Amino acid sequence: MREFPSCFGENGVQVADSSSSSTTRAAQNVVTCVYQCKLRGHSSLITVSWTKTLIGQGLSVEIDDLGKHCLCKVEIKPWLFSKRKGSKNLEVQSGKVDIFWDLSSAKFGSGPEPMEGFYLAVVFNKETVLLLGDLKKEACKKIESDCACFSHSGAIFIAKREHIFGKKFYGAKAQFCDKGQVHDVTIECDTLGLNDPSLVIRIDSKTVMKVKRLKWKFRGNHTILVDGVPVEVFWDVHSWLFGNAMGNNAVFMFQTCISNDKMWEGQSVSDPSWASSQQFRDSQLQGLGFSLILYAWKHE
Repeated sequence: MREFPSCFGENGVQVADSSSSSTTRAAQNVVTCVYQCKLRGHSSLITVSWTKTLIGQGLSVEIDDLGKHCLCKVEIKPWLFSKRKGSKNLEVQSGKVDIFWDLSSAKFGSGPEPMEGFYLAVVFNKETVLLLGDLKKEACKKIESDCACFSHSGAIFIAKREHIFGKKFYGAKAQFCDKGQVHDVTIECDTLGLNDPSLVIRIDSKTVMKVKRLKWKFRGNHTILVDGVPVEVFWDVHSWLFGNAMGNNAVFMFQTCISNDKMWEGQSVSDPSWASSQQFRDSQLQGLGFSLILYAWKHE
């Protein structure tokens, strides 16, 4: 059984969760996406967090080096989000970072991440390093740049963390390879009142794995194929089976296996400490592909 990728290492990405059993659903309603890009020839990480509260939508953009040192951070508070568009200028490493966003026409689903009708652009020294959204022409006009530059930005989507909720079924969307198809990921797990609970994972309604005797296999891993690419699935449902299922979350991780000769340097899944810390990393960013981390919460 493979080790769960839970520790930190050099050049690692920390995708941490600070929630506890008392955390409310409103506080958990956040989607965090991590992108790798180049700033002056050096690899850097751009973390984009989308939040949703009773006040409204929120957004933060943080740029870090691979040593996890924050170079700059911009937070758009929900109470300032009424404008839904704007820009911010910062000085970073003797250079200039410009962040542009327009969500005035954005369409949202049930989660905090916009689905369409928006753009978010990060520009370093007049070079676009990241562009999100479908309004590329509008972004080009705002930045006064050639649209062709966006296709060569070189940003790589390497990790996503999301909180999902349900009673028996839990869903998310994921793109496991660059420019690949967006897939529907469904997790089915009913642990309440069952003598022999099981775990079923589906990709686009097709069953790709099933774990029986879950009380004996509450932590583990299994390899599936998505778009012809091996994807390692890790799970931990210990808190659902042996704790307060309504107050604790299960954790699932989908890691594309681009490189077979590189292994995770983590702690054993038999050690529950990773579940309590809920900290994950991507080791050796180049070559290990994409990670999707899902925190699944049961609600009544």
